[in-house]
Amino acid sequence: MAYSGRYSIKNASKYKGDVNNIIYRSLWEKAVFQWCDKNPKVKRWSSEEVVVPYYYEVDKKYHRYFVDMKIEFEDKTLLVEIKPEKETLPPTGQRRTKQYIAEGLSYIKNMNKWEAANEYAQDRGWEFQVWTEKTLREMKLLTKPVPGKLKKIAPYKPFRKKRRKKL
Repeated sequence: MAYSGRYSIKNASKYKGDVNNIIYRSLWEKAVFQWCDKNPKVKRWSSEEVVVPYYYEVDKKYHRYFVDMKIEFEDKTLLVEIKPEKETLPPTGQRRTKQYIAEGLSYIKNMNKWEAANEYAQDRGWEFQVWTEKTLREMKLLTKPVPGKLKKIAPYKPFRKKRRKKL
C-alpha cells in the first residue's frame, strides 16, 4: 500500500484548487481527504493551497509554509496541519546526540510555522489546528493501530562465537 499518491476526488465541486493534482503525503492525509470529500458539512476544502510566510529562528530567514489543509464549513474555516503527535512535542532522550538535535530543529521549525499559521488564520477570522493520530482516532478516521505501536521486535544481537574448551 502506498503511503503517498494522487487522490482521486469524488466531489470535485467541493475542492478549491487543481482537482487533477491532489497529492497526499501520508495515509492520515488520505483519510482526511476522503472525510472532506464525503462529509456534507464540509462546503469546500483544499490541500497545500494556502501558503504562509514564516520566520525560522535557526537560520534567521523567511520561508514558505504550505499548510496541509484548508477546510471550510458553513460557520467556520480551519487551517489544518496533520502531524504525528511526537512531532508536536519537544525532543526527549539524551542531549547532544544527532537524533536529539535533528528532533529539536524540527520542533523549532514546526513551532515557527504553526505560530505564523495561527496568526495568519486569526487575521482572516479562521482557526488553525494541528491534527495528530489521536485527533484522527477521535474523529473515527483511524481504526487500525498506528504503525510502530504494534508488536515490538527484539533488538539485534550480534552472533558470538563460542569459546572452545582447552584440552
